[in-house]
Amino acid sequence: MIFVPAIRPADTASPLAWCFAFVDGKLLLPEGEAALLQPQPLPALAGAAQARHYLGLLDGIDCWALQLPEAPAGWRGTALRGAMMQFPAPLMGLAGRAAQVLEWDRAHRFCGVCGTPTELQAHERARRCPACGHSAYPRLSPAMMVLVWRGRELLLARSPHYAAGMYSALAGFVEPGESLEDCVHREVAEEVGVQVRGLRYYGSQSWPFPHSLMLAFSAEWAGGDIVRQEDEIEDAQWFDIDALPQVPPRFSISGHLIRDTVEMLRQMETRGNR
Repeated sequence: MIFVPAIRPADTASPLAWCFAFVDGKLLLPEGEAALLQPQPLPALAGAAQARHYLGLLDGIDCWALQLPEAPAGWRGTALRGAMMQFPAPLMGLAGRAAQVLEWDRAHRFCGVCGTPTELQAHERARRCPACGHSAYPRLSPAMMVLVWRGRELLLARSPHYAAGMYSALAGFVEPGESLEDCVHREVAEEVGVQVRGLRYYGSQSWPFPHSLMLAFSAEWAGGDIVRQEDEIEDAQWFDIDALPQVPPRFSISGHLIRDTVEMLRQMETRGNR
């Protein structure tokens, strides 16, 4: 499935459309246990929309983000995270994009400089203040994630809001004036009190909760004992790669990062034993 992003639809609309419709922050899916999102006639959902934003074309089919006051008959609201876990990658990305666009639109109805109601722009994804000219674009908050390894051990931690028993890599938001590398070193030192070296970029993932961009690294332990930041970290431990706790699924970049790093360490161990 190939997605081509756009701000405005073509003059001729596709007969059906991918409709990523939300009510109170929940994505609407057809009712029924096995029902999945499918292209729909746009008027079936868009007629009562409080906000609608064009996203682009997925395999030649129009894609829309819709904000509805209530779920129409035959539809049910589903938590975005749970819905995205069911989707193939293209639909997962579009559901996240739709959620972020709608949240940006909701949060910038008034100018942050002078308080005047803003106007949606036709030529770009922006809301502009007619009084002072200030423009607000969809917000992205860059955040780093790092998986620290030592020999055949991984440093995993859990925050109080994690599901029971779940551990993951360390993460934190980038501060003004800070590079991603600076952020990695600072967050690791703050959250667990250790030092790292050999940062290796792994990949990135848009994370629409509500508007993060996760940038993942792996790094080797360079020194220090675990001293957790009590208001952020509930527990942090070194885990052998053959005795890991519950970790996030591959739906999230943390799940990919942990599993792929385990495979890397196993390969390193195998080469070292030859």
